[in-house]
Amino acid sequence: MTLNNKLVVSASPHDRSHKTVRSIMLDVIIAMVPALIASVVFFGPRALLVECVSVGTCVIAEFISRVVMKRSQTIGDLSAVITGLLLAFNLPVNIPLWMVMIGAVVSIVVVKQFFGGIGQNFVNPAIAGRIVLLASFPVAMSTWTAPLTWSAQNLDGLTSASPLADIHTMVSAGTTPDASLLEMLIGWRAGCLGETCAIAIILGGIYLIARKVISPTIPLIYIGTVAVIMLIAGKGNLEFVAYELLGGGLMLGAVFMATDYTTSPITFKGKIIFAVGCGVITSLIRLFGNLPEGVSYSIIIMNILVPLIENITLPKPFGTPKKSKKEAKAK
Repeated sequence: MTLNNKLVVSASPHDRSHKTVRSIMLDVIIAMVPALIASVVFFGPRALLVECVSVGTCVIAEFISRVVMKRSQTIGDLSAVITGLLLAFNLPVNIPLWMVMIGAVVSIVVVKQFFGGIGQNFVNPAIAGRIVLLASFPVAMSTWTAPLTWSAQNLDGLTSASPLADIHTMVSAGTTPDASLLEMLIGWRAGCLGETCAIAIILGGIYLIARKVISPTIPLIYIGTVAVIMLIAGKGNLEFVAYELLGGGLMLGAVFMATDYTTSPITFKGKIIFAVGCGVITSLIRLFGNLPEGVSYSIIIMNILVPLIENITLPKPFGTPKKSKKEAKAK
């Protein structure tokens, strides 16, 4: 770089962005607003209560843990708010609030702060929190509430089966889930708070892509991989494929969790490998596993493999000579 005909030598980075961690996190929060609104519309005021408890616990847990660990405060970067929202989006509406708090503490303290804080966790905190809750409280985590059954007198609603559990019988038994594809699209079905309304998630994804917060590579390839595998498994049944794409937390996971900066690859080839891996594992769990859903497990498994993926996909520095076969074998 030259300045007034002088050569100025400085440390990298040389190209700085106007974006900050806080501004990026704020964009993600804005993108999650449609799903948040949909959750309250379909599951009532308790959905908002679960979300507020989750976010509040995450923020408080991060504040206390930073004080105890004698580190500078990071609650202002809004990352704890996103973790709280994502955790809540992966929970059923009637889950006891004390369980929500346990999941939030695990997500923030154990998964995030124990490893140094934002940017240093090796798996997605919200997904890890959900998996811990699912393993510890399987009944509470798999008890679903039918949408639009709440009222001022009955805030608990009516329990209902998740349509994802019925989708796998479409090919073998020729049955159809109770929810239509239109109801699956708008969110008129049982499920976790943030996963039911596909339209809201798609709107959030479009906003993030337009703001260049995320790349469309991982969401499109992740969802596309699941679509191809389910098309083969469903023997060309497009309705079966559509139900698989709209059911469960595939959309939510592909847009908001698989694209996490810290736990996803930075290279283009790495993103492709990561997304394909997520799609394959999700499909295998759904088709052959004991659980109808596999999004959380697939993402967290691929999170663990990210260092290996980046190691084999990082481009070589410009001017680096190619190693001969003898040198490669010697090492």
